[in-house]
Amino acid sequence: MNRVNILNASIDNLSKRELLELLNQYGGVVVTPNVDHLIRLQKDPDFYRVYQLSNYRVCDSKIVFLASMFLGSPIQEKISGSDFFPDFYTFNRNNKSIKIFLLGAAQGVAKKAQEKINAKVGREIIVGVYSPPFGFEDDEKECDKIIELINQSGATVVAIGLGAPKQEKWIFKSKEKLANINIFLAVGAAIDFEAGHKPRAPKWMSEVGLEWLYRLLYEPKRLWKRYLVDDIPFFWLILKQKLNLYKNPFWYIFEPKDDSPRKRISVFLP
Repeated sequence: MNRVNILNASIDNLSKRELLELLNQYGGVVVTPNVDHLIRLQKDPDFYRVYQLSNYRVCDSKIVFLASMFLGSPIQEKISGSDFFPDFYTFNRNNKSIKIFLLGAAQGVAKKAQEKINAKVGREIIVGVYSPPFGFEDDEKECDKIIELINQSGATVVAIGLGAPKQEKWIFKSKEKLANINIFLAVGAAIDFEAGHKPRAPKWMSEVGLEWLYRLLYEPKRLWKRYLVDDIPFFWLILKQKLNLYKNPFWYIFEPKDDSPRKRISVFLP
């Protein structure tokens, strides 16, 4: 499979249709690198390790898409989690083997998303939801409760909207206990968007790379530091890569030799 290296992430150069077909055929874990992820991948070795063990890494950001063009290895399509999730459940509208559990969002939001999606699809494709409390990832009993809820729901897919890197790390901490789950989707704010709890940026803003600005204006207290401080070094790092001066800070961490999405090792390395 063709891949594009942007900083220390290897992004699968897939179309949305190709990803949908691969997931239905082989299953796997989908992560969606954006600027914030790529910055975190410079600082967080555990997050980097999780990325190496994911099955599919697809471009979530127009800015990352444009960076790939600047680096001379253009990605064919932006596939953001928030756009991909509705395409996924629509694509599987009549596929009765696809049953989705929604994990994330504020209390009551996931339930609202469930009602809207099931009405749109015309069947009970969302079979369970749960909005975990803050700090749940450090509570072993709460994590066991979530695993039990998912296992009892009959779901074959989990769509997780907990924010990065929490959602990605939780997947690899828990996935071996979720015997019936074939597909793991890290979807960020998609559950909020599906419920109508938060508005999506206008399509034209997304297409020109300004979705971040729309989200900043909507949630300035939560997002100002991420967008205006933490993520700014991305542009310097991309320039360094263009000049062949960039070095992966976690080059020593194990990476599977066979990098095909179906054969990447799928167990969490402690």
